Amino acid sequence: MKLPSTAAGSNRVVFAVVASTFFVGFGGGVVFPILPNLGAVLGISPFLVGLILSANRITRLVANAPAGVLIDRVGTRTPFVAGLAIEGLATFGYVVAIVSSFPEGWFMLARVCWGVGSALVFATAYTITADVSEADSRGTSMGIVRAGITFGFPAGLVMGGVVSDVWGNVTAFVLAASFAGLASVIAYLIVPETHVEGEQRAVKPWDVERSLPALTVGLVNFGLYFAYIGVLFSTLVLLIDARAIYIFGLDAQGSSGMLMAVTVLSGSVFTLGGGALSDSVGARVPVMLGFLVTSCVGFAVLAFGSSLEVLVLACVLIGAGQGGVGGPLTALLADLTPEERVGRAMGTNNVFGDVGGALGPLVSLPLIQDLGFGFDGLYAASAIIPMLAGVVLVAGIYVHTGHVSPTVSESAG
Repeated sequence: MKLPSTAAGSNRVVFAVVASTFFVGFGGGVVFPILPNLGAVLGISPFLVGLILSANRITRLVANAPAGVLIDRVGTRTPFVAGLAIEGLATFGYVVAIVSSFPEGWFMLARVCWGVGSALVFATAYTITADVSEADSRGTSMGIVRAGITFGFPAGLVMGGVVSDVWGNVTAFVLAASFAGLASVIAYLIVPETHVEGEQRAVKPWDVERSLPALTVGLVNFGLYFAYIGVLFSTLVLLIDARAIYIFGLDAQGSSGMLMAVTVLSGSVFTLGGGALSDSVGARVPVMLGFLVTSCVGFAVLAFGSSLEVLVLACVLIGAGQGGVGGPLTALLADLTPEERVGRAMGTNNVFGDVGGALGPLVSLPLIQDLGFGFDGLYAASAIIPMLAGVVLVAGIYVHTGHVSPTVSESAG
């Protein structure tokens, strides 16, 4: 394994990964406040809007596993830089879509390309972090990288909501594409090779990590992404409009962008805290269970919130729950996976998350817009999902390790 020779070198790699994923993340968030409302103007049906928003995750269902195998075969640097470049081009595709006579086709193509690029970026980012960290600090390192990935998302949400409201949709997309290009440059200049070459065989979409830890962590990830990205992010702009709760005089797009940013910023802060706390406690499971309960409470509050203050509280709680689980969850997967299969394991985990994230808009948008399903019922149902994830987590880890809450040293061993 080609690793930085000093702790300072390891930190430099981690922070370069954080910077790259932060800047490219703008393109992931910029479409959410814009596209649901823009769909009506462009003549795109609610189902097709949901399909476009989910297209990147649907694409990653096929791309995640090959990305993990590729990392275990050829290393991390080339897939990481290539993935960032692809995401940059995909973000520019939003600009083409908005001025095109066939916007739905261009938006769909851009989201598919984004899915390919992000499959490479996510798997490599976590694998690089696993490579350069030790077990007793892995939760902190994973939390830092996951926070970097998610911090770019709220910046994109604010950009998509506020910039489009003030200067227009095209300006918002151009700005996001410019930052995505910067991300590729940072990665190319700073991030070295960190991983080992594994087995020399063909990359196959079905070559996923099927161990119990990977399946357990993946199912937890599925539930979190279904409720958080899939349901919340695809319906919040509609909730704001329906309940006429606006921020700083902004319309539904701008206000939802601000609230989504609050949610993800809260998640990013607690991603750092959750990972560090799991290192300090010396166990991942208790920390994750506490944050899963927090997410459950957040959705329950959101279901019946009728004022701005209550919605902000709900978004903070949901973000804290999602973020607090993230760092310990990926650290636990790295703890329980042989080094030569970490890339595959991260790819498998991303598959599950993307299934959840892709199903969410496909289910929630038609329920709200076409079938007249109430927001309170939708969010109340979403509150149950984190609790079910907690049951799966405890059961899977107990079967694999013989302990309800194994220590970090037991997991790594």
